[in-house]
Amino acid sequence: MSMLTPPGMGGKYRITGDAYPRMRRPRRRRRIVVAALAAVVALGLAGWGTLQLIDVFGGGGGDARARTAAGPACKPRKAAVTAVHVPLKPAQITVNVYNATPRSGLAKSTADELKKRGFAIGKVGNAPAAYDKKVPGPGLLIGAPAAGQNALPVLRTQLKGASLKNDTRPTADVDLVIGTAFKSLTAPKDATAALTALAKPAPAPSGKC
Repeated sequence: MSMLTPPGMGGKYRITGDAYPRMRRPRRRRRIVVAALAAVVALGLAGWGTLQLIDVFGGGGGDARARTAAGPACKPRKAAVTAVHVPLKPAQITVNVYNATPRSGLAKSTADELKKRGFAIGKVGNAPAAYDKKVPGPGLLIGAPAAGQNALPVLRTQLKGASLKNDTRPTADVDLVIGTAFKSLTAPKDATAALTALAKPAPAPSGKC
């Protein structure tokens, strides 16, 4: 009996020979494992190479990858400047001053102050019946349609809160009708600042890109 046969066993259970059988893993499974590892390594190298190409052609660094993920950068647009008519100078504007309030002397005192500020003065007196005691705000500025682009905006810098109105007059003069809420003309310093801003309008916003 061979020394490999356990005690008490024999017959068909008898083991012959003097060495244990060697158990080997099938070669096919080994080849599958090796092929899987090679595929993983190849994919890793391909991904690393792609990132390197992005860095080279995108400017390099993590910022390039961030820009690629976020999409193309937004290019700022140039600010659009709104076209406006060049305002007239006060000396080029003739103002008729009318008092539509029960208070006396407002037309003359207001006309004198406008004259000091460089405006030409036309007629001065009480307001016509169409406006007498019918102007609730600080004042009403009236002129031809063309005056709405130059003379009226300039005169409005002298009386904050005044309303504008167009009529069909053929002349270039404008009216300042003093309303019941009138207290005084705009302070000279503030009026000058408003007149300067009117001559140099700010660019219009271009909006989001």
